[in-house]
Amino acid sequence: MHVAPLGGTAVQDHVALAEIELCGELIIAASAVSEGRLSAGRIDEVLRVAEALPDDPDDQH
Repeated sequence: MHVAPLGGTAVQDHVALAEIELCGELIIAASAVSEGRLSAGRIDEVLRVAEALPDDPDDQH
């Protein structure tokens, strides 16, 4: 069995890890729905879309 050395060549992609975490959160939310699909609003809530959007689209700072 070959194991990558500690502190060596193993590289972590933080963006990929964040995407995996969000996918997991979507799966958990979807499993809590008894029938049908997640609404667009619920998906946005799970993915924290509102946190990523600026309050004012004209505000650039």
